[in-house]
Amino acid sequence: MATQPQPMETSFKPKKGEPSVDDWLPITSARNAKWWYSAFHNVTAMVGAGVLGLPYAMSQLGWGPGIAILIISWVITLYTLWQMVEMHEVVPGKRFDRYHELGQHAFGERLGLWIVVPQQLIVEVSTNIVYMVTGGKSLKKFHETVCPNCKNIKETYFIMIFASVHFVLSQLPNFNSISGVSLAAAVMSLSYSTIAWAASINKGKQSDVEYGYKSPSAGGTVLSFFNALGTVAFAYAGHNVVLEIQATIPSTPEKPSKKPMWRGVIVAYIIVALCYFPVAIIGYWAFGNTVNDDILISLEKPRWLIATANMMVVIHVIGGYQIYAMPVFDMMETVLVKKLEFRPGLPLRLVSRSIYVALTMFLGMTFPFFSGLLGFFGGFAFAPTTYYLPCIMWLAIYKPKRYSLSWTINWICIVLGVLLMVLSPIGGLRQIIIDAKTYKFYS
Repeated sequence: MATQPQPMETSFKPKKGEPSVDDWLPITSARNAKWWYSAFHNVTAMVGAGVLGLPYAMSQLGWGPGIAILIISWVITLYTLWQMVEMHEVVPGKRFDRYHELGQHAFGERLGLWIVVPQQLIVEVSTNIVYMVTGGKSLKKFHETVCPNCKNIKETYFIMIFASVHFVLSQLPNFNSISGVSLAAAVMSLSYSTIAWAASINKGKQSDVEYGYKSPSAGGTVLSFFNALGTVAFAYAGHNVVLEIQATIPSTPEKPSKKPMWRGVIVAYIIVALCYFPVAIIGYWAFGNTVNDDILISLEKPRWLIATANMMVVIHVIGGYQIYAMPVFDMMETVLVKKLEFRPGLPLRLVSRSIYVALTMFLGMTFPFFSGLLGFFGGFAFAPTTYYLPCIMWLAIYKPKRYSLSWTINWICIVLGVLLMVLSPIGGLRQIIIDAKTYKFYS
């Protein structure tokens, strides 16, 4: 029998009138969210930098494999997301508010922490780094589009400008407090995705378009294919915050949180499909294998529309950064208060969160290899937590009969997820090495 997660021991005692630690921590401090909060939080978490890289991924995969992988990923990740929502309250009267708490229930208290926390941290921190890069690149593109004759400004400075917003927004206490930012981000994601495919249709199929694999060698083609798998995996990456989002929804035995949460997930996945499939297919149709790793960079005109789309990307990744940062803030503050016995309050939050934002800014400025980062992190970290870890936990908790439908589906997802985890970082690392050859630091 798997053990239930025990709360982290603490000798910290709040003063009279002070809230308890759990009432202060970001994930558990507010539980009054509606189902539509789930919808736009999930859209913001899912539709991020990855959607703009999908036409480039299609150019590395080809028509048949590309469309098949997009559809299979959509189906598998919707299934594993459903599993996460169902397992949130698998123990009557108890809620697993954090991914690692569910891992502890499935694998045991210590092993669950070691399996889940490193992977979840890699996902969330790497996403924040990639969003720093995306925000900076999009700001630079906006500046160049609006003012083509202005003096060239280093991308590094644009990343710093983008980061400055997060030094302020990171002080918002919990998920519910960033709901306005998240809603704006979700609207922006649908808007710039629509602009990306509509502008591609307007530009039309290019006269010299080619759909064959770009790499001259078979080895290069295979490695590019692997990198594209990671880009697709990165695009379907909302699972790492799904339990934390569900934790904000009220729950009673008569009205469990899984019902409103699942309603929000379905709405979110319909929006995801409306964003991903047109952008990937139409972007590849228009530009073929010459498409840029960010589709908006391939689109030059109409200038005002592309400038608007890039600013929409900036607004979206502002919200996306906060969604992925919130569970990291929760982990940091849990350790600082419960283990290291710091007193919860504004000074602790101001210092710890500002240090985190500064760290992701520095790493984003230092390693802005966009397509390689998507491929590497997409396979290395997102594949386990999105594609197959929920399936392993489902098998451990529910123990379906061997060779039953549930058992078979979960094992198929596990095998495909492990292949994705092994293959795509190889391609991503190659892409980073290629980009690094011509890259000048802090340019």
